[in-house]
Amino acid sequence: MESIKKRMEELEIIIEEANYNYHTLDKPTISDYEYDKYLHELKDLEEKYPHFKSKTTPTQKIGGVVLDKFKKVIHREPMMSLSNAFNFDDLTSFDEKIKKEGFDVTYDVELKIDGLAITLLYENGILIEALTRGDGITGEDVTENIKTIKTVPLRLKEPLDIEIRGEVFMPFKSFDKVNLEKIELEEEPFKNPRNAAAGTIRQLDSKIVAKRDLDMFTYTVVNPESYNLKTQAEVLEFMSTLGFKVNNYSRTLKNINEVIEVINEFDKLRHSLPYDTDGAVIKVNELELYPQIGYTAKAPKWAIAYKFAPEEVETKLIDITFQVGRTGVITPVANLESVLISGSTVSRATLHNEDYINNLDIRIGDVVKLRKAGEIIPEVFKVVLEERKDTNPFKMITHCPSCGEELIKESVDYFCINPNCKAQMVNKIIHFASRPAMNIDTLGEKVVTQLFNHGLLLDIKDIYLLKNHRETLINLERMGKRSVDKLLNAIEESKNNTLDKLLFGLGIRHVGAKVSKTLLEVYPTLELLSKATIEDLQTIYEIGPEIAKSVVSYFKSEYAIKLISFFKENGFNMEYQVKVVDKESNVFDKMFVLTGKLPTLTRNEASDLIINAGGKVMSSVSKNTDYVLFGEEAGSKLKKAHELGIKTITEAELLEMLKNE
Repeated sequence: MESIKKRMEELEIIIEEANYNYHTLDKPTISDYEYDKYLHELKDLEEKYPHFKSKTTPTQKIGGVVLDKFKKVIHREPMMSLSNAFNFDDLTSFDEKIKKEGFDVTYDVELKIDGLAITLLYENGILIEALTRGDGITGEDVTENIKTIKTVPLRLKEPLDIEIRGEVFMPFKSFDKVNLEKIELEEEPFKNPRNAAAGTIRQLDSKIVAKRDLDMFTYTVVNPESYNLKTQAEVLEFMSTLGFKVNNYSRTLKNINEVIEVINEFDKLRHSLPYDTDGAVIKVNELELYPQIGYTAKAPKWAIAYKFAPEEVETKLIDITFQVGRTGVITPVANLESVLISGSTVSRATLHNEDYINNLDIRIGDVVKLRKAGEIIPEVFKVVLEERKDTNPFKMITHCPSCGEELIKESVDYFCINPNCKAQMVNKIIHFASRPAMNIDTLGEKVVTQLFNHGLLLDIKDIYLLKNHRETLINLERMGKRSVDKLLNAIEESKNNTLDKLLFGLGIRHVGAKVSKTLLEVYPTLELLSKATIEDLQTIYEIGPEIAKSVVSYFKSEYAIKLISFFKENGFNMEYQVKVVDKESNVFDKMFVLTGKLPTLTRNEASDLIINAGGKVMSSVSKNTDYVLFGEEAGSKLKKAHELGIKTITEAELLEMLKNE
């Protein structure tokens, strides 16, 4: 028995070394035949002697674990995003801000891989957890899927407790292979490698993940000072010695001018790489300066992501059709001859509104220039006039393409105001079930449309009545017992979502995810929010008249009253958990108004500090205001504070008030 255990350990070492040499170093040391023979031998031994099977066995790379769902886990350290630079002036400004604070720095520049961020946790050198970024605070546990990626070590070369972060991506070769298989199965292919990687990581069957050949570059160590690392360049080298795959295209540079030169090199290089990259990440190289340079509420001030200029292509505009949004807004859509741009095939693009089309004089039959705004949303931005033949000027439609009702115009947009418009209702349900809102897994656009057409899903509340139609659902095309039960479980679980998700899901005009949280911080139940007046809501910081009118109008409608009553009767979470704060704090329950430019904080940062300590931030000065926080170029709000005898404070005084919070 001891000899069998020893042989299994030998095989693990041989296979792990072969994986590292082939996939990470790109220097194979054994043939594919030998590799398969060793792997097959180890797999057979593990089946016969499961008690000898190691936690880090390389046979996990072929998958086999099937999950019911992904567990949500709070990150030990938040996964912050980066601020973006879209031109070299933005980079120069980034550099000047750092120099202005008196810091003498060098820079590390790395290619920005277009994938999805993952954090890896190791204990005693063994991979124990892999999480997605999620919202930066909470991610999903995708450990079993990450274990299938051949460049992710299951056991480090040193027995360390460490957290490593990187980008999972799908190389072009894997992307083409996966899409070919999807086309053969008559399934819709992935739009681009990033979507393919994200969709693959969220597969519940790790065998499927293993077959799709994902890859991963690592780019940072959490708490690098614990490993005596002084620079970002040392971090990259350190990860490489531990067995991680690190992107070769990184440079340490003396100044921002050298950074710009290298970015120009990367921009030319990106078209010849075997994977997608959408920019470069610039970081201060000296790690010890990070705490001094500091952070905003969402991003570090010592790093920035430079976005490459979007690729531009020419194609023919075949037709202009019209899309009805969930709020009734009518959006013109360009139907194009299919064209490849930034890694994906595009045949449709937004034309925004009537004014946009007329300003560019876009006509059916034109040859147009296309790009992806922010490398995501395709848009037509120019007409190639020298290619124009016999065309007619654009004319906006006057009636809804879905229900036929006459449209009304507000500002630059046209709206269908028919509450029974089919297209609006379908899109409202899609939005309600979407990931940023109620996140009802498997209730996507195709399923919603299918159920709507069968008369099973005509309104938001019908989502929660689908459990009464289980047998009917099972008999629908491409549903089946397992899919239906998964859908019904996801629907039931969504009732426990936080109230801001529910409020956002209602699709109230002008009320996005952030505004939903802002409103609920002051009115933590829908009942309280529904009683607020336009004047009440406008006293909340960043809530203007348009948002206030929209919210009040929505909650007065008979539809909203019935829907909220339905939520209450069916066990939804109907109370927002406002952050618990020290009621003895200097700012608890105090009302602040901000005005002018603060020395170091943005208004949003200052507002977050106040709100997190239990204070309230309002947009206008009144007799109920406790403090006016002012900076340079403060205007009428400061004057009014003096007139009303309200205490005015500087940023330094605010920070002094908050020093113990």
